[in-house]
Amino acid sequence: MSSYSVPARLTLLALLSATTFYCFYKSRRLKGLKNLSVNPNPNSKSKSNCCSSPKAKIIFISQTGTAKSLAHRLLAFLSSNDLAFDLVDPQSYEPEDLAIETLVLFVASTWESGKPPPNGEFLANWLSESADDFRVGSLLLSKCKFAVFGVGSRAYGDTYNAVARDLSKRVRELGGVEIFPVGEGDVDDGELDIVFDEWSRKVVSVLKGTLVLENGAVLGNGIWEIDGESIEDSGDDDEQSLVETEIVDVEDIAGKAPSRKMATANVAETNGKIDGKRAMVTPVIRASLEKQGYKIIGSHSGVKICRWTKSQLRGRGGCYKHSFYGIESHRCMEATPSLACANKCVFCWRHHTNPVGKSWQWKMDDPLEIVNSAIDLHTKMIKQMKGVPGVTMERLTEGLSPRHCALSLVGEPIMYPEINALVDELHRRRISTFLVTNAQFPEKIKMLKPVTQLYVSVDAATKESLKAVDRPLFGDFWERFIDSLKALREKEQRTVYRLTLVKGWNTEEIDAYFNLFSIGKPDFVEIKGVTYCGSSATSKLTMENVPWHSDVKAFSEALALKSEGEYEVACEHAHSCCVLLAKTDKFKVNNQWFTWIDYEKFHDLVASGRPFSSRDYMAATPSWAVYGAEEGGFDPDQSRYKKERRHKSNH
Repeated sequence: MSSYSVPARLTLLALLSATTFYCFYKSRRLKGLKNLSVNPNPNSKSKSNCCSSPKAKIIFISQTGTAKSLAHRLLAFLSSNDLAFDLVDPQSYEPEDLAIETLVLFVASTWESGKPPPNGEFLANWLSESADDFRVGSLLLSKCKFAVFGVGSRAYGDTYNAVARDLSKRVRELGGVEIFPVGEGDVDDGELDIVFDEWSRKVVSVLKGTLVLENGAVLGNGIWEIDGESIEDSGDDDEQSLVETEIVDVEDIAGKAPSRKMATANVAETNGKIDGKRAMVTPVIRASLEKQGYKIIGSHSGVKICRWTKSQLRGRGGCYKHSFYGIESHRCMEATPSLACANKCVFCWRHHTNPVGKSWQWKMDDPLEIVNSAIDLHTKMIKQMKGVPGVTMERLTEGLSPRHCALSLVGEPIMYPEINALVDELHRRRISTFLVTNAQFPEKIKMLKPVTQLYVSVDAATKESLKAVDRPLFGDFWERFIDSLKALREKEQRTVYRLTLVKGWNTEEIDAYFNLFSIGKPDFVEIKGVTYCGSSATSKLTMENVPWHSDVKAFSEALALKSEGEYEVACEHAHSCCVLLAKTDKFKVNNQWFTWIDYEKFHDLVASGRPFSSRDYMAATPSWAVYGAEEGGFDPDQSRYKKERRHKSNH
């Protein structure tokens, strides 16, 4: 009689059954692999195989939609080259089916801490666990040819494109044949579309034949051949090993970087550095921003003429700052001493063609040179308006002497280490300063000298929504945000919360927004509908996300109601879809609003060196700018033009 107990015998029987099933499964899977052929175009027929191969796949791993958008572009490009593929979301895909695939192209983004976005977590975990499981073996994906393109941000350091690199490593460990090296695109350097299109073209060249690189290297079927000598891709992640074998890296292949010989001769240039310091504005970023109308100053600053500047030069009305605060739009200069930013907001009107960073790490230009160059470039752009219909010599002459500077434009001006010296220089010339910060540098706010009006962008009211809308680089972004609001509260001069409403993202948080009022106690709250600037690989906003002016008004009125009289709706500018809340006890005197600014008084106060507050330089708001006025915030001294469908202008 057996010495095993009944439970023990049952356990042993279950173990044997599971083992038998696993071996049977493996034999069936491997048998199936032997009968597969790699066939990029399933429309072609193989003479050696009566059964059709599975259709090639493009699998995208995406969080914000960038990788998905690129995958769609890749699908169209492959189709135009007679290569048939299916587009696959891994959430609806069984990872074990990779074993029966013959060709897979991955487009994968990297999310927080080097992790994959939610739609790719299961696939990534399955590959990792399978590669580490000795029972699976290294032949599971031996018939699967593949290539990977990664989407990430170098600002995240070591985790840059970690998901794409790990995908490549794991699939190779399971026997997959990598037909082309991992492509890597940076969403922040302005080159993503260029690099991805070049990578796609190279992959298609591999699929349709043999790819010959400029240096004579031949790439295909997982083998690198240089000068007639074959070098198998070992999958070694050590960059030094690539240098020693003289294999060009992906950036060289894509035409982004110099050749290895040039890199050896000039390491500083290869690293994008000038005299040991990086230039913030690379040639690609410069070309992209200049195409958008920017004038680049030195190595990190910019200036641009605003459409409202042109409008008021023509006597056709000013921007909302003219209605709310009495600036002269035709005498306002838009500039920034830092084109870099610490956020990658979904509504960024420049689609992330500017650089990003957590700290100042670039060559630094002199503040006096920045101001001089900004004024010089601005006035040159103003001069180009001479002869434009509606531009009078009087307004043109006024425009050549800027009185206001909007330190916003694109980027984060407060990052510039010499921001106080730059502000001082503007004030010395009696140019007012409207500075906007993205609430990620509280210490910089504390150290900032008085400006005419200090803004903090309050793009969302909860940690989760702020993360989704602003896409900040800092891990402690919420703490920095709250500390920035606290720092704003300590300022004696005019302070503003700027809310940009994006339908479907941040318009349902009225209670949470109101809770933030008590932290920063701003003088004003500007509430503006997001401006639609077109779609791109880095922005998926559509006109559906743009609120109507009536939506903005309803939101503003609800916030004012929440404050129980502490704030009231003071002004509006219907053309800009913008509304202003103002602190009642400060800026409403005898039922009259005083939201405008006495600019001459402000400059006198700054020059005196004595402490002063926002009450000391306020001025009365004209009736046409007050909320609910028939003019809707449009200056009656200006001529209103409305564009018809055929672009005819009428009064």
